[in-house]
Amino acid sequence: MKHIKDTKRKGDFAEYYAVTWLWDKGYEVFQNSGCSGLIDMIAVDKDGTIILIDVKTAKQDKRRKNKYVNVSGGSRTEEQKKLGVKFLSFNPDTRQLSWVKHKT
Repeated sequence: MKHIKDTKRKGDFAEYYAVTWLWDKGYEVFQNSGCSGLIDMIAVDKDGTIILIDVKTAKQDKRRKNKYVNVSGGSRTEEQKKLGVKFLSFNPDTRQLSWVKHKT
């Protein structure tokens, strides 16, 4: 994704990958129709469990070659913590997604 310079475009790209990744894992996915807000999407598993998700693109750590920091954009806001929002990290080089382990 090095050719994509616009950060909003990078975010869009990460969210599209997240939707298909979640579908492959059996979730129903509902995306935020705007470009702002506390979450990017809602996922519902086959048991009806609802997960509020904010997709974050991993950022390259300049100090270590080919090493990525899990999430760009820092930590969850207090409101996101209260709502139980989970971050889903997208690595733009490998196109891999992973859940971020949050501290309480």
